[in-house]
Amino acid sequence: MENTEDVRRRLLKILQEKSVERGRFQLRSGRWSDYYVDGKQTTLDAEGSYLIGKLLYARIGVSGANPRGIGGVTLGADPIVTAVSMVSYLEGSPIPAFIIRKEPKGHGTERWIEGLKNIEPGSHVAVVEDVLTTGGTLLEGVRHTREAGFEVSHVYTLIDRQEGGREAIEAESLVLDSLFTRDELLAE
Repeated sequence: MENTEDVRRRLLKILQEKSVERGRFQLRSGRWSDYYVDGKQTTLDAEGSYLIGKLLYARIGVSGANPRGIGGVTLGADPIVTAVSMVSYLEGSPIPAFIIRKEPKGHGTERWIEGLKNIEPGSHVAVVEDVLTTGGTLLEGVRHTREAGFEVSHVYTLIDRQEGGREAIEAESLVLDSLFTRDELLAE
């Protein structure tokens, strides 16, 4: 299943089966929704993780972003950045992963970002998130990454809920690439 479109179709099926829940849910943004996307049900699945790594690695290559690292805000981004990093290694072009904490470490180094020793200071890196709603978490991750001295121009997300996140990201002059949109995810 190495054809990119086949990988994409299979990943969409796994997302629809494992990550979409119907009901009434309050989102992190405070908004209410009649569906919830629990991306971790797919990103922590062995096959789902592999497919995400393959697709994002391919998308990163096509975009020309050429990042020297890939990271995101814990917890949603953790399995995604690990998957991309692993696939990049297997493909012979390693991209180290980094994790952005939700708050700085309270002891020792007191840093926001883990994995910095694997990435040259000042490098161009990409930031990812599992589900994009308003863009707040992704933009927070970009801010902390830039404050750590890295350049960010491209951000990636597994699902774009199409609720204003893209517009918020693009307003900050960032390029957003989403593997799937809400419309694709909820299509019957």
